[in-house]
Amino acid sequence: MPLVRIDVVEGRRSPEELRLLADTVQEVLLDDFAAPPRDRYQVITEHRPGQLICEDTGLGIERSDDLVVLQVFQQGRSDEQKRALYAGLCRRLGEVTALAPGDLVVSVVGNTRADWSFGLGRAQFLDGDL
Repeated sequence: MPLVRIDVVEGRRSPEELRLLADTVQEVLLDDFAAPPRDRYQVITEHRPGQLICEDTGLGIERSDDLVVLQVFQQGRSDEQKRALYAGLCRRLGEVTALAPGDLVVSVVGNTRADWSFGLGRAQFLDGDL
């Protein structure tokens, strides 16, 4: 059950383009990251120009205002699955949304089953509901 935060620069994409971006991310999670079907948790945040700052860590990567920063909270994925996610996101977002490879930053954050509640004030994993 990955939770995905999608951060973009405000005004660069229409609501339809944002939905296509989110849908494409979800498809890659299903195809390359072993996300279960109907397990979709995404938060899209738009930032005013100048408020999404991502330098290149000295790698010489060119960035534009089309920048997309993805933060994926998950549990139990292997390094191989993470590499597949990074490559799949870059490829599919480039194909579907024309996102330049340098305009994608992805961070995968690990957590445990105890770190999730899907509502009702319960810890569904700990309580045996899932």
